[in-house]
Amino acid sequence: MRMFRLYMLIGGMPQAIDEYIRTNSFKRVDMVKRDILSLYSDDFHKIDATGRLSLMFEAIPAQLNKNASRYQVSGVLEHARADRILEYISELKDSKTVLAAYHAKDPNAGMANNKDLGKFKLFLADTGLFTTLIFKDRDFTENIIYEKLLSDKLGANLGYLYENIAAQILAANGNELFYHTFMNPASRHNYEVDFLLARKNKICPIEIKSSGYKTHASLDAFSHKYSERILEKYLIYTKDMKKDGETFCMPIYMLQFL
Repeated sequence: MRMFRLYMLIGGMPQAIDEYIRTNSFKRVDMVKRDILSLYSDDFHKIDATGRLSLMFEAIPAQLNKNASRYQVSGVLEHARADRILEYISELKDSKTVLAAYHAKDPNAGMANNKDLGKFKLFLADTGLFTTLIFKDRDFTENIIYEKLLSDKLGANLGYLYENIAAQILAANGNELFYHTFMNPASRHNYEVDFLLARKNKICPIEIKSSGYKTHASLDAFSHKYSERILEKYLIYTKDMKKDGETFCMPIYMLQFL
């Protein structure tokens, strides 16, 4: 897990990896990643001179931090038309810097046919860059993520780092990204299954945890609602592999094998 967390901090950009190998300095690595993000911003402005594309990209961490059921475009871009938003998402996906997960309106093996194009979440294709983007407007000395993540003391409010790396792993393995939210009748909050995989005409719901806690209320509620559609269900967390009832609990570095 420590080696995996190290990868989450550095990411897969060749310049960042080379800098870490040569200097063993997270600060120097962070500087390299900031330069890469600046180049991304320049490229986005070439595609869209209004700067809206760049704003959408830079708002990804803040949007995930809200723990909302979707990327709330209205909070980033005022008066953006629906058709224009679809164009922005297409441009971001084509840039290969961003991953989009769409809400599956009817979670089943044919999720691609019923995804909601207007309800989505965005992730960075490289979690190392995501780590830097969170604190892009602050000095490196304020970036507590490096120390806390490496020592496994990451606060719950930074748990979306694990969501991002999960999205990166699943997409790298050729999976289209889907998630599903539904009402919890006992409270004002929704249940949310972080990711859904289609396997053997069935689905595999996945819940991501940034710690060793193995509670999985959303998985249980989802399984009760869609019991006949489920092949296996997975809780992805930071501890050893085990089984909790019908739920497979797996360390996040094994997610690549699903």
